[in-house]
Amino acid sequence: MHCLFISLLSLVSIFTTQVLDLFPKMLNKLKCTVKVEEKALANMEIEVSILDLPELALEIVLEKLPPDSLTNLACVCTSLRERCTSNYLWERHMKEKWSSILGESATKEWELHIKHLMDTKEKNSKEKNWMVSLACAWPISWIRSLIECGGDNKLVNRNLHQPEMSSIMSFYGALESGKLWFPAQVFNRENGHVGFVLSCYDAHLSYDRHTNTFFARYPPHGTKPVKTEDGVKWDRVRAPLVSTPSHDLHISDCLKDLRPGDHFEIQWRKNKEFPYGWWYGVVGHFETCNQTEHFCRCHEDDIVVLEFKQYSRGSRWRQMVIRRKDHREKGNATDGFYGGIRKLKTDDEIKMWRRFWPVEVLE
Repeated sequence: MHCLFISLLSLVSIFTTQVLDLFPKMLNKLKCTVKVEEKALANMEIEVSILDLPELALEIVLEKLPPDSLTNLACVCTSLRERCTSNYLWERHMKEKWSSILGESATKEWELHIKHLMDTKEKNSKEKNWMVSLACAWPISWIRSLIECGGDNKLVNRNLHQPEMSSIMSFYGALESGKLWFPAQVFNRENGHVGFVLSCYDAHLSYDRHTNTFFARYPPHGTKPVKTEDGVKWDRVRAPLVSTPSHDLHISDCLKDLRPGDHFEIQWRKNKEFPYGWWYGVVGHFETCNQTEHFCRCHEDDIVVLEFKQYSRGSRWRQMVIRRKDHREKGNATDGFYGGIRKLKTDDEIKMWRRFWPVEVLE
C-alpha cells in the first residue's frame, strides 16, 4: 500500500507540473482572442441613438436637462422636437424660475402678446413669418442655435424647430429674451430712494439674462415722463397680490378684522394724479390703552390706528387713523392720500417687507 500511495503522488505531481506549464500558453491564446475581437469591434460602426432608450429612461433624461439643452436637443429630429417642446417639461422650468414673480396679470399680458403675434402672422408672408414671430419671443442665442444646428437651411424652411406660439416653451423664451414686458411690483423703487423706503410700486419689467436683473418701467406721475430703473434684482420683485390697477382705489375687505399688532400694507399716493404705491405698517394702540392683552379694547373701536414705525415718533408720517365703517380714500395735498388696506396673512409676506427695513429711522 505504501508503494502504491507513493506512485499516485508521483502521478499527481507530474500532471500538475504539465498543467502549470501549459497555463501561460493558454492565457496568451485567450489574450490574443480578446484583442482580435476588440479590434473587430473597433472597426465596426455601432449607431446608438438617445431614442433607443426605453421611454421612461428617456423621459427621466429630458427632465434633468436645463432649458438651453432642451432647446438644442429639439434641433435633432421631429421626434425629439415633440418631446423637448412639451408643456410637461417646460412647466417645471417655468415654475422654478418665474413663478415667484408672475401673477395672473403677467399671464394675461402673454395672451395679448400671442394675439399680437397671431395678427402679425396673418400680415406677413409665409416664408418670413415664423422668423419674425420667433424673434419676438426667443433669445437671439436660441434662434441662432436652431438655425445653425445641423447646418441645413432646409430645416428652417420646414419649420421643424418652431415651437407652438402658445406653448409654455415660447412663454419661457419670451421672458428670457426680455422682449416680453410683464406687470409685477418692485420694492423700494428708484434704487432705494429715501422717499420710497418700505414701499412697493407697480411696474412693467423686462429681463436681462446677461446680468440676471430687470429693467423697470413705472406708471407715469401726472404729466411727468415715465420713470425707469435698471439693475433691479430678483429679491426686490414680487407678483401683484391684487388685481387693482395702480390708479384705482383698492376695496378693503379686512377693516373689521384689524387689531393691534396686525401687519398690513396700504395704498398711498402723493396726489390724485399719481398712481398708488403699497406701504408697510403695523396696527397700533390708542394712547389711552395700557396695551395689555386682557384689557386692550382697541379692536372693538371704529377707529383704527395705523403706525409706520420706520419713521421717528415726531414725524408726520409716523401715524394716521381711519374708520372701519366708511374708510375709502383719506388725506390731503400736504400729507398725500391713503387708500385701500390689505392685511398681511403669512409670515413670508411679513418677512419680505422686513428685509427692507431701513438701517436708520426715517424723518
